Amino acid sequence: MSDLKISIKGEAQSAARFSANARQFNIVIDEPPQLGGEDLGANPVEYLLASYAGCINVVAHLTARELDLNLESLEISVQGNINPARLLGESDEERAGFKQIDVNFSPVTDASPEQIEKWMDIIKSRCPINDNLAFPTPLTFNYIREEELVV
Repeated sequence: MSDLKISIKGEAQSAARFSANARQFNIVIDEPPQLGGEDLGANPVEYLLASYAGCINVVAHLTARELDLNLESLEISVQGNINPARLLGESDEERAGFKQIDVNFSPVTDASPEQIEKWMDIIKSRCPINDNLAFPTPLTFNYIREEELVV
């Protein structure tokens, strides 16, 4: 199978709000008032956690079928601790990102604990967001002058 190119494009609506388009969907990213936003959408790190849970959900259902597991329902919660000091320019002592991310995976299934452990290992190995969070991904950060933008 060939690579899929996934992309979004957006524009700043304010200092705290960004509006992006992904396929036919509009995504509004905003901060709470204490960080200068209007709370019109989830903030970037909340979207990251929601993306992770969404990815786990897709892979969990796909692999449950492959493993012939009866999955009645699934709840996923994801949380992480983050210190905003670097983001706010107050300190360089801690990283800007999450210190740790914890996933609580709660399926209703008749699978044994051993089957669930195997299933979770498969989910972690096949979930693209898990892969991006667990392993360094090469990044480029390019400056594009306004006259170079393709309309």
